[in-house]
Amino acid sequence: MTAAFPTTETTPERPRVLGLPITPITARRLMNFRANKRGYWSLWIFAALFFFTLFAEFIANDKPLLVRFAGDFYTPVFNSYPETTFGGDFATEADYSDPFVVELIEEKGWLVMPLIPYSFDTPVTDLTMPAPSPPSLQNWLGTDDQARDVTARLIYGFRISVLFGFTLTIFASIIGVTAGAVQGYFGGWTDLLFQRFIEIWSSLPTLFLLIILASVVEPTFWWLLGLMLLFSWMSLVGVVRAEFLRARNFDYVRAARALGMGNWIIMFRHVLPNAMVATLTLLPFITAGSVTVLTSLDFLGFGLPPGSPSLGEMLKQGKDNFFAPWLGFTSFFAIAIMLSLMIFVGEAVRDAFDPRKQITGDFG
Repeated sequence: MTAAFPTTETTPERPRVLGLPITPITARRLMNFRANKRGYWSLWIFAALFFFTLFAEFIANDKPLLVRFAGDFYTPVFNSYPETTFGGDFATEADYSDPFVVELIEEKGWLVMPLIPYSFDTPVTDLTMPAPSPPSLQNWLGTDDQARDVTARLIYGFRISVLFGFTLTIFASIIGVTAGAVQGYFGGWTDLLFQRFIEIWSSLPTLFLLIILASVVEPTFWWLLGLMLLFSWMSLVGVVRAEFLRARNFDYVRAARALGMGNWIIMFRHVLPNAMVATLTLLPFITAGSVTVLTSLDFLGFGLPPGSPSLGEMLKQGKDNFFAPWLGFTSFFAIAIMLSLMIFVGEAVRDAFDPRKQITGDFG
């Protein structure tokens, strides 16, 4: 009889991300994503720009970040204070760009202004030439034809465009994935009727309908989001439907049905994870398309309310003011860089989820 000796073989340690173990296939996808250097660095650049603009109120604002007056601290960036709080005469909100108010505060304290002392709608009142004025040390990218600082409007416009694209992508994905799952899983008449409806709905002139609807009511962020959601959800239906049609008769699905598991549980717990691979590769492109449509509507004057920080409105100002080329260059390069970064990230995500790709990166 042979004696049993303890073995020294151990199970290989699984790769980790942020201290958490991940599956080998996830590790392979991360390595392939990192192997696409253009997409990998585009993700970091885009994330840094987006994170920077999330704190736009602390970077570009006509209100101080902090005020110390008569021994007390005030935060005008968060709260509204009347001018009488600082010894003024009016009960309305203090105008911190007024030299009189600044002098009142500095007599008994101090104030800390943001890096850019203008918000997206703040008129610059001390220009040395008529608006639009060219770039200067005071206004880094100049001012537009309404004497508003272009740098501040660019920061706020970038943020609202990206947030709009992300929000629309999330809601459109939920509706599109659900519709595609129902079509592909049940098939038959459900799939046939759904397909005929999508063919009719997708043949409608989307941009013209958006223009007509936006001209009927005053558009807002959420109103535009709802209008564009009516047509954006169809982009994911095809790939999800194909995956569900392919997987509906697999052995594990039949086994789940035989065990009495409900259709919705089978769809979203067992089949959907396989369909999400194709879906995730399309999300960056859908986000880029959403930003493009919002920019187009703003450029045509049917987008966000007048005065809102908008890249499309900045682009329109560049078209209307050829003698102020900094307006056109700023908006063009901002939109081009944003969309290019999104497309590069989308290409890297597509490579990461491509099963034909070999492991070409170094995970760690």
